[in-house]
Amino acid sequence: MKQNVQLVVIDGQGGSLGKALVAAIKKTFREVEVLGIGTNSLAASAMLKSGADAIATGENPAIVACRNADLIV
Repeated sequence: MKQNVQLVVIDGQGGSLGKALVAAIKKTFREVEVLGIGTNSLAASAMLKSGADAIATGENPAIVACRNADLIV
């Protein structure tokens, strides 16, 4: 796998799906940088607690993060 792979996970509502995805990705691919984008702060916080390297909330961070992402989930 190439160095500095960036994966963006976008989730809303309570963030339970994003939380599960981030946890599974970080468990399997420790070297991948995972950015959690929540449509609200609750979703972003849940992804941070499950191991996301960074989080953001809202539409604009999602647009900016997706420009450079290697994979969007």
